Amino acid sequence: MKMKNLLAIALIFFVFAATGRTIKSISADNDSKNINITGAGATFPMPFYNQLIADYSSKTGKLVTYGGIGSGGGIRSLKDKVVDFGATDAYLTDAQAAELPAPIVHIPTCLGAVVIAYNLPGVATLKLKNEVLAKIFMGEITKWNDNQIKAENPGVKFPDLNISVIYRSDGSGTTFIFSDYMSKISEKWAKEIGTGKTLKWPVGMSAKGNPGVAGTIQQTVGAFGYIGSEYAFSAKIPFVKLQNKAGNFIEPSVASVSAAAQGDIPADTRVMLTNSSDPKAYPISAFTWIILYKEQNYNGRSLQQAEETLKFLDWLIGSDAQAVAQKVDYAPLPDKAVMLAKKILKSVTYNGAPVLK
Repeated sequence: MKMKNLLAIALIFFVFAATGRTIKSISADNDSKNINITGAGATFPMPFYNQLIADYSSKTGKLVTYGGIGSGGGIRSLKDKVVDFGATDAYLTDAQAAELPAPIVHIPTCLGAVVIAYNLPGVATLKLKNEVLAKIFMGEITKWNDNQIKAENPGVKFPDLNISVIYRSDGSGTTFIFSDYMSKISEKWAKEIGTGKTLKWPVGMSAKGNPGVAGTIQQTVGAFGYIGSEYAFSAKIPFVKLQNKAGNFIEPSVASVSAAAQGDIPADTRVMLTNSSDPKAYPISAFTWIILYKEQNYNGRSLQQAEETLKFLDWLIGSDAQAVAQKVDYAPLPDKAVMLAKKILKSVTYNGAPVLK
């Protein structure tokens, strides 16, 4: 059995276990009060989504379920039509979108940061230049007491300890964001490793999902890896002050992540914010997106199913939901992104007619 079919079966089981109903039976139910909404994908925004889903269910009585299976899994789940929406930190290119059975739209939901986290007892703060960062992840710097690390951190006592690089094993939007940044700051990285949701790593060990990488870093003295900032904040894992394009060493915060989004945003919102030229910007900042089919009449879906899905997404990008972002260490969407996202949602149709009026 092909992997994508196994994923589809597993996700259908997840939905059935969470709701007691299949997608088909939900779609056939014309009573909107009994319609449930399902999504799957990125782990990067999962703490934000989990909080919003709880809030929305409390306000409306609607059951929304979300499976954090990685951006690659979210894209496959939408392709296999076993969810109402997918979630990804890596927007789909035109070529990638063409591989899906019908046109999709991207809805940005918040901004977040990818941090470089580490486990080094006694070292509470750490600054790294971009060239040093690239050399560590490429296996060219292997010891914590390397002079190139010590140069930016005078007075810090580094142990004679091997650096253990930790990376994602699954198809990951977090990996895409991280590698997009690395390709911008290192020509050698761009040539030899490149940008993608999965990479051919020269060194290190893998872990699944942001929770898996965070847990491995916590358990491994000498570890060094990349995770969504919320996972570092909540687990109190130290992270690196990174050098941005202006040469400033910046920590991730709502303000520094928001600064990365001050430039132009295209109408379809597909843009990478990494390595921003803003002197106050944290350099590995990014949007995360929900993706769904532009035409919602497929696989026997009812108009009510489409309406409830769009109502939830419209609420998610609205002011009440966006106010939650900062409380869970994400940055809310800038006004321009909200305006574009609402316009995109209004372009979603059922039998060619707009779902949202």
